[in-house]
Amino acid sequence: MTKIPVVQQILSANDAIADENRAALDAAGALGVNVMASPGAGKTSLILATAARLPAGLRLAVIEGDVAGRIDADAMAAAGIPVVQINTGGGCHLDAPMVRSALPHLLPDGVDMLMIENVGNLICPAGFALGTHVNLVVASTPEGHDKPYKYPGMFAAADVVTLNKADVAAVFDFDFDAFQRGVRMVNPAAPIFVISCRTGEGVNAWVDWLTAQHAVMPRPPKHS
Repeated sequence: MTKIPVVQQILSANDAIADENRAALDAAGALGVNVMASPGAGKTSLILATAARLPAGLRLAVIEGDVAGRIDADAMAAAGIPVVQINTGGGCHLDAPMVRSALPHLLPDGVDMLMIENVGNLICPAGFALGTHVNLVVASTPEGHDKPYKYPGMFAAADVVTLNKADVAAVFDFDFDAFQRGVRMVNPAAPIFVISCRTGEGVNAWVDWLTAQHAVMPRPPKHS
């Protein structure tokens, strides 16, 4: 007996709720960003670096997805960022229903940007839509320049790629050209920002791009 119909039903149900999430984000005027990466690539560091450089008045909130614990959520809270923790209890990714359960805790307070830190891996998160406007893949130089070749589905799903830890690339013999070729093989259009959250290299350019995505969002109608 094939399991394909069951898988299709699961993805279809997830996509329907993802559409609801997108509608809720649109109604709130909040740009949703799905932050995907392997463990240790620097998802949390990038969110914190982004928050520190956003234009004044642009309000950021975060959903933290982890198998267990709340270490990253505590880091967000310490930085003054509204945050909701989701623990999957062993699941390798967030899904749309999980995100839907968190939105009422954040959107009513007035949010311009919602960054969702997905569970760390380069396979499962790419298969489950959350309703966000932007799929961000965070790669890092210690992982090696071969990741787009090994995990093409993740990089194909990206709207934008940040390559973190550029300051230590030489230590790991990282080949920037090979990395870019790998991304372009599966994703000809996504911008690639080479950054270092530790030194700040390239982060302003990334934040400028992200802010521009928010600027072109349709504004929700004002109620009189």
